[in-house]
Amino acid sequence: MNKQLSVIIPVYNEQKMVGQIIEELKKELDNLDLDYEIIVVNDASTDKTEEILEKIGGITIINHSYNKGYGASLKTGFERAKFNSLLFFDADGQHKVEYISEMLKHSDNYDLVTGVRVGYKGPFIRQPGKKILSWLANYLSQQKIPDFNCGLRIVKKEQISKFTHLLCDGISFSTTTLLLFIGERLSIKYIPVTVNKRMGGKSGVKPKHALDAFILILRSILLSSPLRVFLPTTGLLLLLGIISFIIDIIQSYRTNLSISEATIFILISAMLVFFFGLLADQLSAIRKEIKK
Repeated sequence: MNKQLSVIIPVYNEQKMVGQIIEELKKELDNLDLDYEIIVVNDASTDKTEEILEKIGGITIINHSYNKGYGASLKTGFERAKFNSLLFFDADGQHKVEYISEMLKHSDNYDLVTGVRVGYKGPFIRQPGKKILSWLANYLSQQKIPDFNCGLRIVKKEQISKFTHLLCDGISFSTTTLLLFIGERLSIKYIPVTVNKRMGGKSGVKPKHALDAFILILRSILLSSPLRVFLPTTGLLLLLGIISFIIDIIQSYRTNLSISEATIFILISAMLVFFFGLLADQLSAIRKEIKK
């Protein structure tokens, strides 16, 4: 039996490249002897993207009535997909079709096959923020994530559909998906890829998305392994409490004052955070057991 594949392409103001991208994609998929469908989700583009899409045959077009975001477009697409294997492919010209065959070789054995962009760093101004977020994601997930934001990936619909209500609608969709799959111990395969320079519309990444990504990373890890967040926080508060206690002892020899209210507050806070962490860990374990 030929492999079956649903290709999801989110589009927003990509009139420059979308036609060429889809034609190249169709040619490659035809050569791979696949039973496939291409679903293009037009996220309320304000240029001529919709007109261009309507002239292309052999694709399914879904038009959003208003701009919902990158992640929301992908969710709209995979909810309409008829096959279990989903290929996410951007319309800005960065992704290369020649990597699809290599990714398909592993798609039966892994829940998620994702690209790892070799040599890609992005705009210089974003690099410090990306390094901080990457360090945070690696630390909280307790594994090395070579690229947590590559949009070129093949994922199983039966797995990603379980997280639809948790996945964000914005640009951090890829990051959230990967962290949730890691947290649930699902199988992931990383494929080295190179990308083209962006040729389509403007990037939707803005400075505020860094804070959104930070919150999403914490949220994703809290759902699966909350103690990875609560234990370091407890340790930090406990350390501050001990330091404050030592200072109080030193000062008591001079002023005969007892332990300060600040010290008591910090130590009690450490205890509360620790016990909240235990409770959150139990709730996480119960959630996983219910899902089974």
